[in-house]
Amino acid sequence: MRLFAPSETQAARTQLGSRRSKTDDRDCAALVWLVRQGAGRPAATDTVDALLGAVRHRRGLVADRKVLQQRLHDQLQALCPGLSAPAGQGRALDLADSTGQAVLACAAAFAGRPPTVRSLQARTPGRLTRATARFWADRWRRLLPPPKDAALRAERLGRDLARHQRLQADIAATEGQVTQLLAATPGQILTTLPGVATVPAASFAAHSLPIARFPTPEQLYAATGLAPATWQSASLKRRGRISRQGLPEHRDALMGIAWGLSQYSSSFRERDQELRGRGMRPIQARVALARHACRLCYALLTTQQPFDEARYRLARHSRGR
Repeated sequence: MRLFAPSETQAARTQLGSRRSKTDDRDCAALVWLVRQGAGRPAATDTVDALLGAVRHRRGLVADRKVLQQRLHDQLQALCPGLSAPAGQGRALDLADSTGQAVLACAAAFAGRPPTVRSLQARTPGRLTRATARFWADRWRRLLPPPKDAALRAERLGRDLARHQRLQADIAATEGQVTQLLAATPGQILTTLPGVATVPAASFAAHSLPIARFPTPEQLYAATGLAPATWQSASLKRRGRISRQGLPEHRDALMGIAWGLSQYSSSFRERDQELRGRGMRPIQARVALARHACRLCYALLTTQQPFDEARYRLARHSRGR
């Protein structure tokens, strides 16, 4: 058995204390991370957690669909040059509607060769008028011939089209889950707002509930990241662009609610016109409207009272806003 000298014992104790200090620092850092993620706040219910998971899953599916639609446009342009014209350069082709699906199906089935009106109508998943089918058939005949590898391109296009259809079905199924979960949460009250559909209401509610986490509507607005960033020194205080400190999903949901209100609520429509009359650009006006929309959503989530246009207009004028 080896005996340690007093100096070696002291060095071992110092090294052990350093290891414990590093462990404590790691634990403290982990605790700070948990607090930033929401630990220490009132915990959300299982329904809100399920709603948040469904909303995030749908957002990922929509992002995948956006990428896939761009690839379908590129494939269709290579197989049938000039058929899918960009917006502003003729009649654009929306691949998500029944007309676009019919055009893609015919391009894959006939390897880029022009189809007949009957073929387009037979392959549409929805309603396609004869006039619309005749327009695309006539436009197709005026194009350049397909490339030499049209068969291979058509095969790839058909697989991507099937993938797009499955993705559309997945998004629809997820939206059905979102509707059911939202109905079981206090966020269902947001659907009483004019122009606010289930998806933006669910997205905003999933990131805002439980509403008791935010003592004031200003704190909820700051959590979305739309509040302006502030720089302050001893002699200077400046306000810049939006801080973007919150989650993009939370911010996008509030902006979507503000857009819906500006389209279907008379009070918000008038306020939007007033802001644009002051010289604000459309996106600046919508950010300003989002602040008022956040106050309104906070009041609805807190009181659970449905939206009343006349009552809101009266309260707005009484506050001088």
